[in-house]
Amino acid sequence: MSQQILGIGSRVKHPAFGDGVVISIDVVAYQICFIQFGIKLVGKDYANLEIIERIVPEEAVSFSEAEKALVRILKAWSDVSEIIPLGDKWKEGLMILRSADPTLKDKEIPIDTFFHKIVMVRDRLRVMEQRINASKIDDEEKINLQQYITRIYGSLTTFNVLFRQKEHHFVGEKGDA
Repeated sequence: MSQQILGIGSRVKHPAFGDGVVISIDVVAYQICFIQFGIKLVGKDYANLEIIERIVPEEAVSFSEAEKALVRILKAWSDVSEIIPLGDKWKEGLMILRSADPTLKDKEIPIDTFFHKIVMVRDRLRVMEQRINASKIDDEEKINLQQYITRIYGSLTTFNVLFRQKEHHFVGEKGDA
């Protein structure tokens, strides 16, 4: 197939699926309804798709569709995180780590610095989850890794006291103490 963009209603022939009609256009693929095989996604760059009748597309991809796709990609693959507010009672607070050994000096850490690191850990766990879900490993291994990440979230619930809004809390397995 040449690099022509097909519009909805274009008739095509696929070497494996036979005759079909383009019913929807995604960013990188066409949704094609084949007579015998139903609806299938076929990449726009698939070379063996024969065009029987080309309908000129009204609009290749709308701006809103492209914007939604870009937002999904950025959320899934970037380390850019939303701004999560620290609870008001902790603002300008100081965390003091004191050893049982009196000869050692205390370590002081601003709570907002510590909180920022906790939020970064959470965001990176989310990216890891998304990459696991998108990977080609088998479903059983995905489930095992997801359960492990859930247990990590559960270990981090101690830090929920720092978050201003409950919807930002870490959540482990429900019902666990």
